[in-house]
Amino acid sequence: MKSELIFQSSPWFIALCLLAGGIYAIVLYQNKKSFTLLQNRILALVRGILVSLLAFLLINPLLRNNKTSIEKPTVVLAVDNSTSMAQSGQSKLDALKQNLLKLKESIESKGVSVEIQNLSGSDENQDINLLKFNEKKTDLSEMLANIKSSYEGRNLTDVILVSDGIANEGISPTYGKYNFNIHTIGLGDTTKKKDVKLNAIYANRIAYLSNKFPVQVEVSSFGFQGKTSTVLLIQAGKILDKQIVSFDKSDDLKQVTFYTTAEQKGMQRYTIQVVPLGGEYSIKNNSRDVYIDIVDGKEKVLLVALTPHPDIKALKNIIEKNELYELTVKIIQSDNISEIGSQPYDVLILHQLPDIYGAGNGVLSRLLAQGKPTLFVLGNQSNMASFNGMQQALSVAAQSSKADKVTAKFNSNFNLFNLDGDKLSLLERLPPVLSPFGEYKPVTGSEIILYQRVGSLVTPKPLLIANTTTTRKSAVFAGEGLWQWRLEEYALTDKQEIVDEIIMKTLQLISVKDDKRKLRVYPIAPEFSVDEKIIFENEAYNDIYERIFNQEIKLDITDEKGKARNYNYSITKDNSRFEITGLTEGVYRYKATTQVLGKSETVDGQFIVKNTDLENLNSTADFNMLRTLASQNNGQFFVANQLEKLKDFLTSNKAPDKVSSIEEMNEFINLKWVFFLLLTLATIEWSVRKYLGSY
Repeated sequence: MKSELIFQSSPWFIALCLLAGGIYAIVLYQNKKSFTLLQNRILALVRGILVSLLAFLLINPLLRNNKTSIEKPTVVLAVDNSTSMAQSGQSKLDALKQNLLKLKESIESKGVSVEIQNLSGSDENQDINLLKFNEKKTDLSEMLANIKSSYEGRNLTDVILVSDGIANEGISPTYGKYNFNIHTIGLGDTTKKKDVKLNAIYANRIAYLSNKFPVQVEVSSFGFQGKTSTVLLIQAGKILDKQIVSFDKSDDLKQVTFYTTAEQKGMQRYTIQVVPLGGEYSIKNNSRDVYIDIVDGKEKVLLVALTPHPDIKALKNIIEKNELYELTVKIIQSDNISEIGSQPYDVLILHQLPDIYGAGNGVLSRLLAQGKPTLFVLGNQSNMASFNGMQQALSVAAQSSKADKVTAKFNSNFNLFNLDGDKLSLLERLPPVLSPFGEYKPVTGSEIILYQRVGSLVTPKPLLIANTTTTRKSAVFAGEGLWQWRLEEYALTDKQEIVDEIIMKTLQLISVKDDKRKLRVYPIAPEFSVDEKIIFENEAYNDIYERIFNQEIKLDITDEKGKARNYNYSITKDNSRFEITGLTEGVYRYKATTQVLGKSETVDGQFIVKNTDLENLNSTADFNMLRTLASQNNGQFFVANQLEKLKDFLTSNKAPDKVSSIEEMNEFINLKWVFFLLLTLATIEWSVRKYLGSY
C-alpha cells in the first residue's frame, strides 16, 4: 500500500503551524521558575508539537492510499456429469478423471488457480475422483451462465468444458456471450446409431375445456429407409389417435400433428409413443409424455395508463408470459375513455394514475368502484394526494417533482410467497428506478416486499408493498424504470426471471381469492421428479382462523388408473409436513379429510410426478457443437485423449495476473491514530506538570 499526503491549501502553511506551536510553547514555559531548564524544554517541546498538530489539522490535509492487489488467473474445469457421459463406459470415465487430475495439477504448477464446476452448480466438491455422472438432464448454457455470474469481477480467463456435447435442456450454449475463453474436451461416440426416436413434442401448456388443441410431434429415424411406423396418442391407457409415418430417407425427420379435445378439467397427461421397429439401438426414446393443464378460462387483467411508457411494455411482457392471464392495455390520452373498463376484468393495474393533470379521474372513479384487486405503479406524473385516498397499502407525503434514485432490497421477513434467495442478490446489481421523494408510511396490515435502497443504505421506505387484508386488495410499486431492470437482468444472466417472478407473484397475491377453508392440505410444488420426495404442507384453523395442531388427517392419493393409496398422520406445531416416496410418473389426485372442532373438513387437489431423465433421448455425441463453441470463444477443441495438447496450449498461452488498484482519500483529522497521538501528548504534559506540582 502506498500513502501520500495531499494539501488543499499551500504547503507553506505547515511552517506557520510549526511557528504557532513554537511561539505558544515559548510564551508558556519561558518564565516557569518551578521547573528546571530541562523540564521546561521537555514540556515546551510536547506543547509545541501538540499545538502544531492541532494547527496542522485546521488546514484539513488529505491522506491518499493506493492499495494494489494481484490476483492469479483462474481456470474452471466445467464437467458435464450427466448420465449420457457414462455411456462411454466406466473405464473411459476413470481414464478421463485421471487425465483431468493431471491437467489440473499441471495448470496449478504454473501459478494458476483451478476450480471445478458441474451441472448441479455446486463448487463444494473440488475432488475430481469423487465426481458422479448421475445428472438426468444437460443444460450447458445454464452451467456456463452460472459460471459467468459466479466469477464476475474475478480473474477468470479460461473455462475447460468437458462434455459429450449432448444438450437436452435450455438453449444451445453457442448462443451465449462469455467474457472468458472456452476450451472444449469431447468424450463419447459420434457414430449415429440405427434408431427411431421422438425428437420433440410441441403443445400449449394450457388448453381450454371442450376446445380442440394440437399436439405436434417430431419423429426422426436413421437406417430405416423404406420402413413405416405408427405414432400413437394415448391418455390413461386409451389410444386417442394414431398416424402412420413412412421414412423415405436413411436419415429422415417427420412431423405428425394430433388434434384432440379437452374433456376434463385439471392437469392431464398425454403419452406419445412410436411403435418400435426391429433392430433399433434403443426403444427408451420412443415414448414421451406431455402435460397439459385444462382450464375453464383466463384471469383478465386491465392495465390503464395516462400515456405510453416503456414500463407498460415491460408489464405487458411479464403478464403475457403466463398463459393463465389475459391482458388488455388502455391509454387514456389515445383510447375512448367511455370504453375503458366496459368489458369484465378481474385485476386492475393503474400506471401513474391518478395523474397530476386529473385527466383520468372520471375513469378511475368508475374502475375503483368495482372493488377489483389493484396494482398501482407510481411515477413522475402520479398525483400522490389522490393516490393516498384510493388505496390502503401505502401513504406517501411526496414533494412535487422530486424523485430518488433507488435500487431494491428484498424483505427477508416477507413470507406470503416464495422466491429463490440465491437469485435475489441480483436486485442489488440492477439500475436504480425513480421513486417519488417524500415520507412513506405503510398502512396497517400491509406487507413490504421490497425496500428502497439508496446507494449502500437500505431505507425503511417500501419500493413494493401489498395489503391483502382489506376489502379491495392492493399493491404499490413506487417507482418507474421497471423496463431497465428487465434489460439489465437479461444482460447479466441471459434470462428474465427474478424481476418477472416478483411482479407476477405480487399480482397473483392480490388477485387470489380468499381461502376460508379450515383445512388446507397442498403439495409444496405442482410438479415433482420421480426421485424426489412428495411433500405436503398441512394447515388447520379454528372458527376465528387461528392455527391449530394435533389434527389426525387421512390422505387418499389416486393415480390415473384409479389405484388408491391411503395414509394417516397427524400434524404438530414442530412438524406440519408429510412426505411420500415411491410414486411413479403420472398425474395424481389427492383428497384429505379431518375433524376440526367436531366438523368434517375435506380438501382435494392434484400434482404431477415427472420422469425428468432426458439422457436416454439421444446417445450420439455432438462434437460439432463443441468445436463451434470453442472457436466462438477464442478456445480450442480436443478429444478426451488429447489433454496433453491442451496442457501445452495453456502453458504457452498463460494469462497474466490481474493487477487491481484501489484509491482511498481520507481526511487526516479522521485518522484514529492522530486522535490517540494528540491524547497521548496532552496526557504526558498534564501528568508531568501535576507530578511536579504545577497546574
